[in-house]
Amino acid sequence: MRAVAVIPARLASTRLPRKMLREIAGQPLIGRVYEAVRSSPLLHDVIIATDSDEIVAVCQRHGWKTQLTSAVHRCGTERVHEVSQSVVADVYLNVQGDEPLTRPEHIAALLELMQDPEVQVGTLKTPEAAADIDNPSAVKVVTDSAGRALYFSRATIPYDRDGARPDYFKHLGFYAYRKPALDRFVALPESPLERNERLEQLRFLENGIAIHVTETSYDTVGVDTEEDLRRVADILRSGS
Repeated sequence: MRAVAVIPARLASTRLPRKMLREIAGQPLIGRVYEAVRSSPLLHDVIIATDSDEIVAVCQRHGWKTQLTSAVHRCGTERVHEVSQSVVADVYLNVQGDEPLTRPEHIAALLELMQDPEVQVGTLKTPEAAADIDNPSAVKVVTDSAGRALYFSRATIPYDRDGARPDYFKHLGFYAYRKPALDRFVALPESPLERNERLEQLRFLENGIAIHVTETSYDTVGVDTEEDLRRVADILRSGS
């Protein structure tokens, strides 16, 4: 299976300005992510997809493969689709540009899920830490008995009405798609739930496109704030 990973990277960010180029443990964040993804032996190629000439210049200086993409894309999946128009693969992985703790195990789990030719879209979940259960920045996912996503939300789902202490799962920012799923996604308008939650994966669910979810024991820290930057830097220094 020919798999290509795409790392969408915008320079504009509301919560953490210019975060892709913020230094973390002596290296720009986007470089940390790129090298983490490149550590997987299962990928044919890794491409940073950006609308920023500045990010392209930084990538070129460091030898990180990059492609300049349109500035009109509203989300990372649309940026991945643009890359898929010129780069041939059986499966395209979307690794968010703010996931510096990406591991080869994340890539392997996604690609194992995509071994089933019926799976058009795949993603990852991990058991949620207690501190993240009520945190709207930590997206939750609930699945059916076959492992397909029922819903993703920033809200705490499922709601524990009777104090039963259900298992909570955090959604991680990793996706895998086949080309037809990408083509369909970009042909659809932004969906109401996608717009309300600011979660692009809901466009698939609202239009009847199943997202298959597999579990990993390896949590990550998505970088959205200064606190996240410090936390990841501490983790990288400690080697944990």
